[in-house]
Amino acid sequence: MGSITPFPLPGGRPTQIGFDRLELTRILDLYGRMVAAGLWRDYAIELGRDAAVFAAFRRAAEHPELRIEKRPVLRTRQGIWALVNEHGAVMKRGHDLGPVLAPIERRLLKLVVD
Repeated sequence: MGSITPFPLPGGRPTQIGFDRLELTRILDLYGRMVAAGLWRDYAIELGRDAAVFAAFRRAAEHPELRIEKRPVLRTRQGIWALVNEHGAVMKRGHDLGPVLAPIERRLLKLVVD
């Protein structure tokens, strides 16, 4: 007979970090609005052992303009979410996704003059 692997794995640490449905919906909604504004054209999602990363690109053949990272290890420190620019500098960090996405959403606001 074969060996039986218990689920969940012993130790309690997941083998892969991911986005839940509400988080991914919020991120993809923002991505859709940025595409409609002509600022982004492509995206990539990387799910790893330490982090889940959503990367947004201006063009498909470039480095990502922004990365939205989810790192559960930092839950008790600076916050689980980070917004990282294309040079690798952390622009915003926090415990909730909304305030971390605020700098990107501000770019979508336009001044309307009558």
